[in-house]
Amino acid sequence: MNLPNKLTVLRVFMIPFFVVFMLVDSIPYNNYIAEAIFCIASATDALDGHLARSRGLVTNFGKFMDPLADKLLVSSALICFLVVPGCPMPAWAVIIIIAREFIISGFRLVASDAGVVIAAGWWGKVKTVVQMIMSIVLILNINHPVVNTIEFVLIIAATALTVISLIDYLYKNWEVMGKDF
Repeated sequence: MNLPNKLTVLRVFMIPFFVVFMLVDSIPYNNYIAEAIFCIASATDALDGHLARSRGLVTNFGKFMDPLADKLLVSSALICFLVVPGCPMPAWAVIIIIAREFIISGFRLVASDAGVVIAAGWWGKVKTVVQMIMSIVLILNINHPVVNTIEFVLIIAATALTVISLIDYLYKNWEVMGKDF
């Protein structure tokens, strides 16, 4: 297993620790620890992609697992936000974002059955970055008018980019569905 793929696997292994620190209030400084874990996990996303492309280490495993690791990390944070008191993340946005991930995962499964590996597109990468930035801001759960405005803008931007990236993905890869559809 090459280094970029190891970083992707590391990101997946960090998720349960992130969730524990997000949800267990009895741990001192739990949200700061969760923030650090999320930031490190998010950084591995940028690093593994950069290393894979710059060193010619792109693999089918990486093309499949990297977006899946991102989905798991962001979805875990979104679900945690729904139960964290005072977090402004609306359930409808969580549903839209997670539904998009299920749709794309299903699409990738169909593509895989056809022998096609579909890498993440540009809109999907932008969506992931905005979702991660939104999550980083929301994890700290700071109640201040300026921060609340930033949170609102990030939630709307992340949700809009989720829909845009879904439409772009389906449009560019529709032929994978074949004649059966």
